[in-house]
Amino acid sequence: MADCFYGDNPGFTDALTAAKVPFVLALKPHKGTWAPADQAHTPVEAAGELGWRSPSRPGRWRRVTRRFRDGHAEAWWAADAQLGGWGPDRRLRLVVATTDPARLPGHSSWYLLTNLPRPRSRRGQQANLAEVVRLYGLRNWVEQGYKQVKSELGWADFQVRSDRAIRRHWTLVCCAFSFCWQAVLAEQPAQPAAPTAQAAPAATGGHNRPGIQAEPAVSASWPVALRRVRAWLIPCSVLRRCWQSWSPGPPR
Repeated sequence: MADCFYGDNPGFTDALTAAKVPFVLALKPHKGTWAPADQAHTPVEAAGELGWRSPSRPGRWRRVTRRFRDGHAEAWWAADAQLGGWGPDRRLRLVVATTDPARLPGHSSWYLLTNLPRPRSRRGQQANLAEVVRLYGLRNWVEQGYKQVKSELGWADFQVRSDRAIRRHWTLVCCAFSFCWQAVLAEQPAQPAAPTAQAAPAATGGHNRPGIQAEPAVSASWPVALRRVRAWLIPCSVLRRCWQSWSPGPPR
């Protein structure tokens, strides 16, 4: 899964197809493509030709259920659209998914390019559309994990150029992240300890008041652990220069 930066890259999609890698990539809603004058030229225009009238007259739209990590579910609509060389029976399909086919709201409408085959049966097509929506829904978790490993752990902070050296740096980052994760899970108890019934004199001006208690001590902090791991991976010379830029004393 990937966002529209990759979906709008024909070289990338051709390489994935040649390698027989299945994918679900986003497209920009107004990405233009060549087509006859009387046909759709953008994914938004293609979505407008799917025949939506109402939930009882959905045209080519199919209702799918999108389930979220917290347990709740939402009713979405999805359909195979035709745009240029993309279509239900082509090598690449254009799948449109949205919460409102009539308005196509920008924050909850997806225009997806996929090479997953389209089943022949009507029931299979609906299940396939639900699977495409589910797969692309995982992209936010991929982005979140990539943000953490890049920003907190220094995934992109390599100071080498060869492919092998860059891969070695990535391996070190992943190993350090695994050690950090294991240490955090080992330090924290399986069940959170109940807060102590002590009053907080500093917050109450020295007077005990019911309902105000001291916060329980935390045995491990996830952000602190991430920063520790990143410190392991940064060269000592860089740390020394950073230290000397604001402190006259020797590095700690």
